[in-house]
Amino acid sequence: MLILSRKIDEKIKIGDDITITLIDVHGDQVKIGVEAPKSVKVFRQEVFDAIQTENKAAVVEQATDQKAINAVSALSKLLKK
Repeated sequence: MLILSRKIDEKIKIGDDITITLIDVHGDQVKIGVEAPKSVKVFRQEVFDAIQTENKAAVVEQATDQKAINAVSALSKLLKK
């Protein structure tokens, strides 16, 4: 991990397209601005974690739904015989 010290209005560049600007420091809160292309998704960690949890739950739900669909399809085929 790279650790940098910055003063208000100073910037950090990440590659050619991303700029982080220190906006304000008030007590234990730091406000930063992130300039990045629209193709780069920028999230707070807690939001990112929530998205990951929802995505994993959706995959499990989809797998469960697919198993149910397969079971109904197999039963339907058996009943047609």
